[in-house]
Amino acid sequence: MIARIFALALMVAPAVSQAQGSLNMLCAPASDWCEAIAAAFQRDTGIRVAMARKSTGEILAQLRAEAQNPRTDLWFGGSAETHLVAAEMNLLQAYTSPNMAGLHDWARELHRMSNGRCVGVSSGAIALVWNRELIARRNLPVPRSWADLLNPAYRGEIQLPNPNSSGTAYTIIAGLIQLWDEERAFAYLRRLHANVNAYTRSGAAPMQAVARGETAVAVSFNMETISQQQAGFPIEMGYPEEGTSYEVACMSIVRGARNLAQARRFYDWYLTPAAMDIGPRVNQFHAPAHRDATPDPRIADMSGIRLIPYDFALFGEAATRRRILERWDREVGALPR
Repeated sequence: MIARIFALALMVAPAVSQAQGSLNMLCAPASDWCEAIAAAFQRDTGIRVAMARKSTGEILAQLRAEAQNPRTDLWFGGSAETHLVAAEMNLLQAYTSPNMAGLHDWARELHRMSNGRCVGVSSGAIALVWNRELIARRNLPVPRSWADLLNPAYRGEIQLPNPNSSGTAYTIIAGLIQLWDEERAFAYLRRLHANVNAYTRSGAAPMQAVARGETAVAVSFNMETISQQQAGFPIEMGYPEEGTSYEVACMSIVRGARNLAQARRFYDWYLTPAAMDIGPRVNQFHAPAHRDATPDPRIADMSGIRLIPYDFALFGEAATRRRILERWDREVGALPR
């Protein structure tokens, strides 16, 4: 009898596992983090996860292309502004998780602002990043401000991301506009162009180039820079004296998701301390959205950074984003190299 029960259990187990279904996820943060949360969710729930890592702008473009026949269920990570643009385009659907109560106010505010179509999952600030060995070898000054980056000594030494594909780049430009005004920000970017050696597709690529010693200076998020520091690369960072922008990274469910129940389950699963504690274990140091996530001294204290009052509503409007990207293409991206 016991043998028959055991045999029956073996026959039923695959069917139960299969019944958990699958989830198609697009993920914007570093691959290590994306892979870790996908694996943990699959282990905890039995739901199979098909995950692809792409830059924020690329994810938005894919969701727009799939709008009439969505193949993606859940979008994890990437700047709030891009999620808000997607919400305005009716690419996302509303969901309120029962786990919302444990989140910081800034995470819940994005849920309110988007009419429930995204929620904040992490935060980080824009920093100036440099390779200390290259800076010393080339006798370059350490950058302390946005103004410092215009120094002719940095000609060909700075790498930045392209805002058409990178949410990081859009956050940088939107921050400069809010720090000064749009005319001054674009005048600055045109002057800075002379010192830039490349505009990369990915927001993390310039910082990674600094870590590898391929370029001396970049502008990037602090949490990604900390990951490179913890990995032992000779990379340093500081925050611009004038002030800097920051992001709230979000999570959203795609409108028309084929695996809606599984997407909601991931949404609920991630909005817990245990899920948010996965990041530091894979060398990712984003400030978590849950109040009860385990404190980690390697995560930057956002309260100690001079942050500008960032207007997510304005810079998350589709028309604002489109106008800024078109202007960047026309006035900066088209400049001769």
